[in-house]
Amino acid sequence: MKEKTLGFIKPDAVKRNIVGEILAVLESERLDIIELKMMRFERREAEAFYIEHASQPFFEDLIAFMISGKIVAFVIEGENAIVRYKELMGATDPREALEGTLRKLFALSEDENSVHGSDSISAANREIAQIFR
Repeated sequence: MKEKTLGFIKPDAVKRNIVGEILAVLESERLDIIELKMMRFERREAEAFYIEHASQPFFEDLIAFMISGKIVAFVIEGENAIVRYKELMGATDPREALEGTLRKLFALSEDENSVHGSDSISAANREIAQIFR
C-alpha cells in the first residue's frame, strides 16, 4: 500500500552538514521525497508537535534539543512507507540500532539521534498537517 509519512533531520545532523547523506539513503531505498523544507521550531510549535510526550521526564530536554537549531522536514511516499522508514531509522539508541540504519550511521547518542519519523498512519497524517500546512 502506498503511504506518506513525515520525517525530520534533527538539529544534530543539520549542524554536522549531513542532510544530503541522509536524503541520499532515503532515495536509495526508493522512498520518494515529495515535500521538503528547512525550518526552525518555535518552542510552542515543538511542544504542540511532541504533545504526546508532555508527561514524560525527557520532554523538556526533547523540546530544548528540537529548538536548538534548524531541522529539515520532509514527506516521503512509497509502498509501506511508514514501516519501511521506521526500519530504516533504526532503534532510538544508536548502540542498539542495526548496521546500515540511519541512526547507526549518523546518530551521536540516544538523545541526538539525527532523525524522526511518524509511527503510524494517524500520526503521519497529523504530523504532516502540522508541518506542511
